[in-house]
Amino acid sequence: MAECSEQLVGTVEHIVFCNEDNGWTVLELDTGTTLETVVGVLPQVQAGETLRLQGEWTEHPSFGRQFKASACESTLPTDATAILRYLASGAVKGIGPATAARIVDKFGADSLRILEEEPQELAQIKGISLSKAMEMGRSFASQFGLREVVMTFASYGLTPNEALRCWKKFGPMTLTRIKANPYLLCTPGLYIGFERADALCMSLQGDKLDPHRLEAGIQYVLRHNLNNGHTCLPKDKVVPTAVTLLDVPTEAVETAMERMLTGLELRQETIDGRVFIFLPRLHEAEAFIAVRMQLMSGVDTVSTQDISLRIDAMERNFHIVYEQQQRQAMVEAIAKGVLILTGGPGTGKTTTLRGIITLLESMGETVAIAAPTGRAVKRISQLTGREAKTLHRLLEVKWDDSDSPVFDRNERNQLDADAVVVDEMSMVDVHLFESLLRATKTGCRLILVGDTDQLPAVGAGCVLQDLIDSGKVPVVQLTQVFRQALESRIVYNAHRIVSGQPMELDNKGDCFFMPRPSAQEVTRTVLELCGTRLPAAYGYTVFEGLQVLCAGRKGEMGTGEMNRRLQELLNPPDKKKAEVTVEGITLRVGDKVMHNRNNYDIPWVREDGEMGSGIFNGDIGVLEDVRLREDTLTVRYEDRVATYTKQDAQDLELAYAITVHKSQGSEFDAVVLPLFRNNPHLCYRNLLYTAVTRAKKLLILVGSKDTAQQMINNDRKTLRYTGLKHFLSQAAEVFL
Repeated sequence: MAECSEQLVGTVEHIVFCNEDNGWTVLELDTGTTLETVVGVLPQVQAGETLRLQGEWTEHPSFGRQFKASACESTLPTDATAILRYLASGAVKGIGPATAARIVDKFGADSLRILEEEPQELAQIKGISLSKAMEMGRSFASQFGLREVVMTFASYGLTPNEALRCWKKFGPMTLTRIKANPYLLCTPGLYIGFERADALCMSLQGDKLDPHRLEAGIQYVLRHNLNNGHTCLPKDKVVPTAVTLLDVPTEAVETAMERMLTGLELRQETIDGRVFIFLPRLHEAEAFIAVRMQLMSGVDTVSTQDISLRIDAMERNFHIVYEQQQRQAMVEAIAKGVLILTGGPGTGKTTTLRGIITLLESMGETVAIAAPTGRAVKRISQLTGREAKTLHRLLEVKWDDSDSPVFDRNERNQLDADAVVVDEMSMVDVHLFESLLRATKTGCRLILVGDTDQLPAVGAGCVLQDLIDSGKVPVVQLTQVFRQALESRIVYNAHRIVSGQPMELDNKGDCFFMPRPSAQEVTRTVLELCGTRLPAAYGYTVFEGLQVLCAGRKGEMGTGEMNRRLQELLNPPDKKKAEVTVEGITLRVGDKVMHNRNNYDIPWVREDGEMGSGIFNGDIGVLEDVRLREDTLTVRYEDRVATYTKQDAQDLELAYAITVHKSQGSEFDAVVLPLFRNNPHLCYRNLLYTAVTRAKKLLILVGSKDTAQQMINNDRKTLRYTGLKHFLSQAAEVFL
């Protein structure tokens, strides 16, 4: 075991708690003189085992002194009494207290050896068949195998949690496979990464030119750039990047890449005369989207004359007059299988979308409405007056062992909808959109609504922009800003930002600018606005209507520091308020918090007693209760109260301030936006535009006009290498 600050040795007296999914365990350890509480990732440890632990002593605010284990060596019991206790604890599947007693009566101190080496001998005992005996042996071997993996990985500097993930992926062959190819540790879902696997391999005198290493390095370059939104990379960028990463000759990387292309571990496309390299999954996704969109958009389904008559009837019935572009969008949505509806604030997208949905329903069609995030779902539900779902919920998501989504709705179990409407389409990445298309039946209409001037999806791809730029999919862009919308300075300035003009910050109407000479002054002003000025003047508080938006997470103007300062001001430490530290962040009763990923297993209850489960990425609420002894936290969201385990609480973060990226799909009555010498990587036009358009009634910018103008001047949208436009052109040629 690697050296650590503290060691603790003893026999497991009692397992207090164990999460079988992630191995997190709380146990009592008998050291011979004291009974100590131990916590850590200790999968399949059982009462009766002797443990040698390394870690550190901690003081829990509710449970007191605990030993937090970071590494563990286990010794199985050797005398009959200890073995009986071990087996009776349920350590081996199929063996309970009574069966354990019969086994130890028969084999005594040799019982565990029999289980491991000669499990068929257990069939001598009354009540144990040969098949049951062999199953007991397999269960014991499996447990022993995991323990060996944990201990071996500890010697490599890998954590028990990482060992558990590898065991779930590779099973009993884990050590054999990892020793043969350490770069399997880079497999997606294990979260170990190329650099650590490479450092481990090199420490074991690995060969820099090992084919496994070269191939893993090339895949790492491509996978790493998925985080930057790229679905592919130019070959002339992949090769030198991999050469630098691996510190090998160019010829070695090129040879490995050709071998991977031949073996279909990589895919290659020539786009505009330049060779691009894809991971197979991304190549398949973009190619599928292109073909499916071409099939859906190429058929006229209803005569335009009939649609026009229906629109005329709607205008009479609802006393509304649609503008020409709005009528065109409605006709296109019904006449074609696909429509992209786009436009900035105040251009009537919502009115148009309501009209499209009403038309479809009048034709007897079932319409499913979806959006990427929970807050976007609430917003589109309110605007259309219809039920909406997150795309993940619409597709009936489940999560595999690596926390990746698996959808029950797919080619074999398609959606019942005749039409699907997706709002905030700019936020949808390649994988999610591919999954949606696979789940839509032949003849299903698709209406995609979005604003390409907003930030692109967090995931890989640039689906909405690529679909529009391809010219292969019907698009209606609403450009006329209605007079009543232009009365809002927020809307007016949003359109000025898009057109590259300076914002008019004359502190009139609903848009205000407060100049400040330093980051410290910006922060002080934001604290004053949230603490006293806005609550007194408008009644807005951070808990009701007001949201601080930051360009990023880091630095003085980032959400990390801003949340710390706002929490300190608005909800300081209080002995009467319980708190819990999760991932280094203190969450205290009374804090404003945000859920940061879709989790469909978290239970909730409404005030009327209705119960359900599922909290969505972007949901914002208030932490109401922390009960450490019961391992639970409760959060009150807008219309329900959710109960979290401490493990689930990793999905929570402070939300007094959130990033502009996290605010996508949401609207707030009032927005405070600190701007002062932003990180150059966060100083661009569509980030400012997205932030400004989150405000419904009041927008306050605090800081530097120069920073705002620099963002407006920088119209260089983040470059994303994608293949979707290329595949759309290819598909169009096939279907001509």
